Amino acid sequence: MLSQEHAIRSFDPIEADLNEGSVGWIHSTESFGAVDGPGIRFLIFLQGCRMRCRYCHNPDSWKIPKEGCPGNAKQMSVKELLDKAERFRSYWRDEGGITVSGGEALLQIDFLTALFEEARRRKISTVLDTAAEPFTRTEPFFGKFERLMESCDLILLDIKHIDDEKHRKLTGHGNENILDCARYLSDIGKPVWIRHVLVPGINDSEEDLQRTADFIRTLKNVGRVEVLPYHTLGVYKWEELGIPYLLEGVEPPSEESVERAKRILAP
Repeated sequence: MLSQEHAIRSFDPIEADLNEGSVGWIHSTESFGAVDGPGIRFLIFLQGCRMRCRYCHNPDSWKIPKEGCPGNAKQMSVKELLDKAERFRSYWRDEGGITVSGGEALLQIDFLTALFEEARRRKISTVLDTAAEPFTRTEPFFGKFERLMESCDLILLDIKHIDDEKHRKLTGHGNENILDCARYLSDIGKPVWIRHVLVPGINDSEEDLQRTADFIRTLKNVGRVEVLPYHTLGVYKWEELGIPYLLEGVEPPSEESVERAKRILAP
């Protein structure tokens, strides 16, 4: 069995050019997403993530493609994905469209941009679900991110923990650049919904929730804050991959705890 530390090191590092833009590595798709952006949405999960969130329900999406196909992931073109998505267009009505998640979709930013630009050409609403771990204001990433924002209608931004040290313990990465991404999105007026997975004993204290709320209220572009209760539905995937699940014994939050967090975090 792999230790979590070894499992983190054993995954391939991100390549500077993961793909050429027109073809991406796809973990999976879902036809009828009702909770990942406005309306009914076609969900696209991209393969690859550098974060190691202790509660991740898709650890099979972590491995970053280099050569060959990781797990059940497959390569698909922009055209293939959007043609597939548009089969369900009649269900979207005025609000629906596509939502791209992961893994971490920003690790395939060239493909993501090509996908969103073609979606914009087809008049398809675009939503990005991201933890913003790759965000930096250095080039070449920042210029690519600026271009991506031109064809992105809404960001679902996951703030996992407001405290940098606790965030690092929870995910394997600090949060300074993630909070900087939130500030940048506020500065440019890009619509954002904040998502916060509530984990008992990890990020549900009064102090942590209040600090998170104080930060959110500095932003000018937040349309909604969603509190997502921690769950254990993906634990079997950790077992299948031979990775120890470090939140063993942690139960989902009570309804009362979730409502309390919603009240504190309300924008």
